[in-house]
Amino acid sequence: MADPEQFSGQTPSWCPGCGNLNILKAFKAAMSELGLSPHQLTLVSGIGQASKLPHYTAGNTFNGLHGRPLPVATAIRLANHNMIAVAVAGDGDCYGEGGNHFLHAMRRNVNVKLFVHDNQIYGLTKGQASPTSQAGMVTKVQPFGVLLEPLNPVALAVAMDASFAARAYAGDTSFLTEMMTAAMEHRGFALIDILQPCVTFNKLNTYRWYHDRVYRIGAGHDPGDREAAFRLALEQEKIPTGVIYKHERPLLEDQIPVLAGREPLVRQPFSIKAVEKEIDEFY
Repeated sequence: MADPEQFSGQTPSWCPGCGNLNILKAFKAAMSELGLSPHQLTLVSGIGQASKLPHYTAGNTFNGLHGRPLPVATAIRLANHNMIAVAVAGDGDCYGEGGNHFLHAMRRNVNVKLFVHDNQIYGLTKGQASPTSQAGMVTKVQPFGVLLEPLNPVALAVAMDASFAARAYAGDTSFLTEMMTAAMEHRGFALIDILQPCVTFNKLNTYRWYHDRVYRIGAGHDPGDREAAFRLALEQEKIPTGVIYKHERPLLEDQIPVLAGREPLVRQPFSIKAVEKEIDEFY
């Protein structure tokens, strides 16, 4: 097992008690358990408190536009399918601005791991409702309460036939580490929706609130049973965590002729003649 501290970067500036700190701890533990080194993966993020995580790690990073980590992670995999690509996002970043990209990443089944810090609030922009905020939640910009029902990302992932959909809780760091390890070992797109308390702006979904509701899925659940996965994903009184749905599907990378069974695109020989041929067809 490698040393988790090899993945340490800058000192985090998150609030004391922020659930992001446990997610960072679990991430470093999972990567070390897998025996990975920082140079072997690229962390991609958008904008938000969650998207600061790559700054607090060592390794290859790409900090992109709000809601756009998945297109960048997809491009990384297509350019170099030997590179491990991990996308990090918040619930607003991924399910709001990036909702369209989220849908199509699952549909394509590109081998990208997506870890969403779901604190049910916009933390970086100081506390307005996000797509996963509960109906009725009062915020600074929703003084009459949130009018819409919250998005259920795990149920959406089951509906989209995502090849791996899991839920975890930042307050259960050891289990979160286990879920991250399972996602990394899965061959295909993998989502972990990580329930994460925001101690500053979300006074509803607190550590105590989660403690009273979160439970680990029992060994009797079959992640390949799609109907059972839907039922779990839609539970409301209690919140199940673990691998909710899993379906082995062909990778996008394996279906592209210039990539399947070949060297990564960045290492393949390049000829300007092929480009000239394409340009000539326009004349």
